[in-house]
Amino acid sequence: MSRKIAIGREAEDRAATMLESAGLQLVERNYRCRSGEIDLIMQDGESLVFIEVRYRGNAAFGGALASVDAHKQKRLVRAAQYYLLQRTWPGPCRFDVVGFESPSVRPSWIQNAFTL
Repeated sequence: MSRKIAIGREAEDRAATMLESAGLQLVERNYRCRSGEIDLIMQDGESLVFIEVRYRGNAAFGGALASVDAHKQKRLVRAAQYYLLQRTWPGPCRFDVVGFESPSVRPSWIQNAFTL
């Protein structure tokens, strides 16, 4: 496993743990389809939450949160739509982003980071 993949997996582990401690329940991890990948899918009360986890060791280009640009958002939305076509979910959905700027700093969690 490459160092980049290992760092990404560790960030996803930390994000899942943080979100579970905030009351969310893990539904699926690393959902992949032809449209893209969703790092974490969790339930928060009545809402299904599609979560992008980003790690950036260098904030030179805007940092972790800024790296979820319009192109990435479109890919996440398409993947979420595909996910919802395969499963029935009667409640609301949202997109969150968890960003890590370094291993020692608590991540930023942006709820409702973007909408359709």
